[in-house]
Amino acid sequence: MKTMDRGEETVICLEGRIDSNNAPDVEKEITGILHNLKNNRVSFDVEELSYISSAGLRVLMKIRKQLGYPIEIRNASRDLYDIFETTGFTELFTVKKAYRSITVDGMEVIGRGFFGTVYRIDEETIVKVYQGEDSIPMIENEKRMAQKAFLSGIPTAISYDIVKVGDNYGSVFELLNARSLNELVQSGEMPLKDIVTKYIDLLKQVHGITLPYGEFPSYRERYLDYLNVIAGYLTDAQTQKIRELLTDMPEEHTVVHGDVQMKNVMLVNKEPMLIDMDTLGLGNPVFELAGPYVTYKLFEEDEPGNSMKFLGLPKERVDELWDLIIDTYFDFRDAEEKRAITDRIALVGAIRFLYLIVTTDLKNSELGRKRIAHAASHIEELLKTVTMLSI
Repeated sequence: MKTMDRGEETVICLEGRIDSNNAPDVEKEITGILHNLKNNRVSFDVEELSYISSAGLRVLMKIRKQLGYPIEIRNASRDLYDIFETTGFTELFTVKKAYRSITVDGMEVIGRGFFGTVYRIDEETIVKVYQGEDSIPMIENEKRMAQKAFLSGIPTAISYDIVKVGDNYGSVFELLNARSLNELVQSGEMPLKDIVTKYIDLLKQVHGITLPYGEFPSYRERYLDYLNVIAGYLTDAQTQKIRELLTDMPEEHTVVHGDVQMKNVMLVNKEPMLIDMDTLGLGNPVFELAGPYVTYKLFEEDEPGNSMKFLGLPKERVDELWDLIIDTYFDFRDAEEKRAITDRIALVGAIRFLYLIVTTDLKNSELGRKRIAHAASHIEELLKTVTMLSI
């Protein structure tokens, strides 16, 4: 019987058929595996199991009683899941269905993000493919958040399926004839100002929605957590100043998407709609605008050509896009007001960027080390003039 060790968890893989003829042997083998374990939790993978009889179910019941905690059963086929559900096993065990497998070979890539790639399956559906099995909790969280957002009046697409794509996993969305705003900027078929107007109208619609805490996390608290991670790259005085700026912010109930660069805004029947809802939270809009600031300004800074590689747009076009976004969102009274607000966004963006780099493998590369040093120097300079973060 094959087993897989995953840190503090041991996965026991059941295969073939389990019936009255072999159930005693299966029980004996599982018991032997459990005897050799230390404190690992146990789960079962039944992807290769074709059938289980009542005798096999009794074996699982004995194992559950022996372990004394709920057991997870993964990758159940439709037929197996029906057996577990009919016999009431889904009330006693956490039973997860097998993911449908698809291939993205030959599919059009409509966007690449930091954690995944978006493919167009057909005119009505897209799939966002994340890297690695560890992405499943992220996908499931995004699905939950999207459902909550939709019910709260936020224009968003809801994932209706999780699929397996090779060794990776993806989230499938129904988006009829959808195109991202980034694609529209690339094509030039719509004036940039008109695209930005749709984009800002959507942002202001989202920022006009307030929700109670509990359903969504606080962005202020999220950034305080970021600060704990990046403190080792800053001076004690800088860390303390940022902590004061964050704690001085009032808690706001304004909805913040958190990663609202234009690849995550789809135009569906001429109406903009958000995807990638796993970053949803509540807070001041400065946390929102820090996201596109990182995408459109900071990534290009130490890697010329990043904008073309990631967005398919030259730096000059991205600079123009960012200025239009800021000017349209705020309608500044004068240059001084624009500088003050942009500095606050830049500071929050630098904090976010530093956290992003130091929590990934990027930190070990030459480019990553350059970005870390540059982000820290931006924070140092901006802290000399920024006295508040709310906008």
